[in-house]
Amino acid sequence: MASARSSMRSLGRPFLIGTAVGIGGIIAYRSYSPRPTSHAYSVNKDGDDPSTVGALNAMGGFSAPPKFPLLPNREEQINRLRAGTEGNEYDLLVIGGGATGSGIALDAASRGLKVAMVERDDFSSGTSSKSTKLVHGGVRYLEKALKELDYSQYQLVKEALRERAVFLTTAPHLSMSLPIMLPVYEWWKAPYYWVGTKVYDFLAGKENLESSYFLTRGKALEAFPMLKGNGLAGALVYYDGSHNDSRMNVSIALTAALYGAAIANHVEVNGLIKDPATGKVTGVKVRDLVHQSGGGRLGRGGGAGESEFVVKAKGVINATGPFTDSIRKLDQGETTQEIVAPSSGVHIVLPGYYSPARMGLIDPNTSDGRVIFFLPWQGNTIAGTTDAPTAITPHPLPREEEINWILNEIRRYLAPDINVRRGDVLAAWSGIRPLVKDPDAKNTESLVRNHLINVSDSGLITIAGGKWTTYRQMAEEAVDEAVKQFNLKTGPVARPDHVPTILEWDSAGAIDGSCKTDRLKLIGAHCYSKTLFINLIQHFGVETEVAQHLAGAYGDRAWAVASLSAPTEQRFPVRGKRLSALYPFIDGEVRYAVRHEYAQTAVDVIARRTRLAFLNVQAALEALPGVIDIMSEELKWSKERKGKEWKETVEFLVSMGLPEKRVRVTRREVEGGIVGRWGVDEKAFSRHEGPRDAYDPNLSRIRNGGV
Repeated sequence: MASARSSMRSLGRPFLIGTAVGIGGIIAYRSYSPRPTSHAYSVNKDGDDPSTVGALNAMGGFSAPPKFPLLPNREEQINRLRAGTEGNEYDLLVIGGGATGSGIALDAASRGLKVAMVERDDFSSGTSSKSTKLVHGGVRYLEKALKELDYSQYQLVKEALRERAVFLTTAPHLSMSLPIMLPVYEWWKAPYYWVGTKVYDFLAGKENLESSYFLTRGKALEAFPMLKGNGLAGALVYYDGSHNDSRMNVSIALTAALYGAAIANHVEVNGLIKDPATGKVTGVKVRDLVHQSGGGRLGRGGGAGESEFVVKAKGVINATGPFTDSIRKLDQGETTQEIVAPSSGVHIVLPGYYSPARMGLIDPNTSDGRVIFFLPWQGNTIAGTTDAPTAITPHPLPREEEINWILNEIRRYLAPDINVRRGDVLAAWSGIRPLVKDPDAKNTESLVRNHLINVSDSGLITIAGGKWTTYRQMAEEAVDEAVKQFNLKTGPVARPDHVPTILEWDSAGAIDGSCKTDRLKLIGAHCYSKTLFINLIQHFGVETEVAQHLAGAYGDRAWAVASLSAPTEQRFPVRGKRLSALYPFIDGEVRYAVRHEYAQTAVDVIARRTRLAFLNVQAALEALPGVIDIMSEELKWSKERKGKEWKETVEFLVSMGLPEKRVRVTRREVEGGIVGRWGVDEKAFSRHEGPRDAYDPNLSRIRNGGV
């Protein structure tokens, strides 16, 4: 019997290889045959007028910055929410300002509905800002679908691949394609991986970014010099998308406001309003956490009176991610069965010299079977993620054992002469994945791998689960359900006067009441071009690195950001004082965030409007005094408020990887240079490295091996 099993095993591997090659042959012709370019790059698809696209690309030739109408400021948005009373109620009120909630607000507003959205913290303050930064179909989901014959996983991959192209269409300044390497250390796995990547290409169809390809050992090491060469047989390279998740989220929310939605961050829902006769939800009780107090100064926190009010709506949608059950309990009571199964995903950020500037890596064979990504992002390198049960908290702490697990996995596939040190971790964060159980399913133990929409007896719609890539599809389905449940009437939307007259209507076609968000460009995309940064340099005299960053983070709104930047009093750069010498974030971004992007706290700015806290937590701490001073000028903060901002922001930075022993550091100490001395004391010189655009092997070996 044992010998029979041994024979089967000896035959199994050739059979697997043969089967893989056979399947690969079936799809090879289709995989390599010419196909239409994705509409993310095709100017004539869907009826785009070539003259319109030409005018858009000519944006860089304008002699003066374009002018865009201002969105309502936060005070005006709060007043609009207050006006949502009986007889003047909203069609929909969305609770939650993450990717899904903001997507719902945009979808509904662009269908002509009267929409409000409130968020307890800040747009993208939770899971939506703590992702792996990938826009992907999910290679690992595809493998599970094929191995387990799981149709739901297959559908998830198909949907995500379709939505991946939407990112590149609607926000080309915030998203891009990224080649990802899959190293092969056992030659017989090469056909298996090759078939998998070709099936991935095949499922993407006409929306495929680029065809996957095989690299020999030498070519793989040339493309990714940091890779361990011992035993390497070659590598497969496939393409997925990468994006700036928090700025994408903010752009979605702002675009919803552009189409008429009343949106407000730092507004907490603390109760649901129900009709006494029918028991149906007809609105919410909210509290403005940033409200006007005496002397025009802003204060945080509780209190009744003017900070608390009621917003009425025909329908309410719960899109609060990990906090889904807290809203469901407001509706159905504390004994309500919880549907969220929270899972912790920890990421760490390393210096940019750990990876090539334009090549990521995936390790599907970690020590415990989980998948780990190693990706370039914003000039640094992201590694992660873990997957472990966790408690739901607003700012979960990355656990040291999870950070060390990621570092140990990295050491397994990087060259042995690269010394991967704990001190090289520039930032670390934990995001909560809101995996969900379907409350209507008979088997309540099974987790839903994609997303679910649930309607309670009171009419509260809950949408939960899913992932960043499919936020738009989730939003579309949620609005479809709301239109049906609440008998809402969609209709045409008057064109917002938000783009120069040379541009045609949004390339989305007529806004007729149907869902158009698969082609509706987000704020910043209308007049964006890849050469925009050159015009910023020529017009404002900003540094090249700064101009490239502004164009990539703000799109055509980069003109406004640069114009708000202070003169440097130098020959060059003329404008743009850096918040940190290591990164291209500048003072104008803080002013723009406050005036035009609803930023209300220092954390809003350093974590989500800029990404400094995610890139280098100590650099963020050093930049904090300047950020608070600029915000204080803009928002007329009192001395007490500035002190409160310092304390709360340092506490937040602990959740981003700042050692807990530093939580009591004072502003005077930071301005005195204490942060720089930490790096020397701990020999963590990489904490003072800026982002890198290219790999320097000699410099990398010195820095990694010589300290």
